[in-house]
Amino acid sequence: MKLSKMPAAGATLVGVPMLDVTRQNEPLRDETEAAIAEVCRSGAFVHGPACARFEKAMAEYCGTEHAVGCASGSDALLLALMVLGIGPGDEVILPSFTFFATAGAVWRLGARPVFADILPETFNIDPEDVERKITQATKAILPVHLFGQCVEMDRLNAVAESAGVPVIEDAAQAIGAEWHGHRAGSLGLFGCFSFYPTKNLGGFGDGGLITTNDGELAAKLRVLRDHGQQPRYYHHFVGVNSRLDAIQAAVLGVKLPKLTKWAQQRERNATRYAAEFTRRGLGRQIVTPPVGDGCYSVWNQYTVRVTNGRRDGLQKYLTERKIGSAIYYPVPLHLQQCFASLGYREGDLPVTEQAAHEVLSLPVYPELAVAEQNAVIEAVAGYCQGYARAVA
Repeated sequence: MKLSKMPAAGATLVGVPMLDVTRQNEPLRDETEAAIAEVCRSGAFVHGPACARFEKAMAEYCGTEHAVGCASGSDALLLALMVLGIGPGDEVILPSFTFFATAGAVWRLGARPVFADILPETFNIDPEDVERKITQATKAILPVHLFGQCVEMDRLNAVAESAGVPVIEDAAQAIGAEWHGHRAGSLGLFGCFSFYPTKNLGGFGDGGLITTNDGELAAKLRVLRDHGQQPRYYHHFVGVNSRLDAIQAAVLGVKLPKLTKWAQQRERNATRYAAEFTRRGLGRQIVTPPVGDGCYSVWNQYTVRVTNGRRDGLQKYLTERKIGSAIYYPVPLHLQQCFASLGYREGDLPVTEQAAHEVLSLPVYPELAVAEQNAVIEAVAGYCQGYARAVA
């Protein structure tokens, strides 16, 4: 397999990918191959030493007492809800502006997703709207730290405490992000992580993990992820088969010590975008994402708003120039066909719906070369300046 490389200085660019995981994986080939070989020699492919080491390292990294690996980020959400006994007749409040898995986990257990609107600046759930939507049936609040920035957790936790309901963090996009010095995954009862290959900490396939400070619930999670058995063949609960493969744990264990450096490189790229778009006077057309007070963003995505209904035009313009971009997310969950029975209509979540029509994510990964970022900046500026001349 031929791996793509960063362009050399002075090289002619043939395009800028939205993401290229091979650039991160290739320099670590020797380390990852050695880690995988160790697992293969041991034969401990499930619940082996590699898994135990990685869980311990993740708990330390996130600042929690426990970390429980599982098969995917989606399963992390599912298991967190299962261990709380959430099911039919229960409601879980969550944002509509997120990846499908957040609501899918609620739905799979027969509970009702209750969608709350977002804050326009950060795209994260609005604690005030959450408070408005709490009922006697509310059994959990499921905020998403979207695009690498934490939700306003002080406000949200106050709402949750007042209502007497737990908070489950969907931190799939926010490993290493901080809220007033505390890392994502340590800010609620549970933190749920994904190690899908495109995440800031990505494996060589699917993988997930749950963090918590509650030892009793952590122990139950470990049983639930393994068919509810303890000891083997003695089933106290109906669980699921959701174990983190030891090979994935070994790969992730190699990468975790590099995560802080990669986050700093993402921050460098995000800072440069904001500075260049401001310097070129694009603020009316390209609204750059701010970082909230007390927040440290890990920039899983660099997501701008494109105003005046020109988002799709800009994306087409970039595509024609072989510059990658992505729309996260074009259709809010409350308007998805599979949730039509919930009765939501267009206009119910106006801030969410506006975001879905305006957002565009640009390349921000750590290995993005300066020449590539320059190409993105020039293309965005060229489109905006051309549009400005057209309407003048």
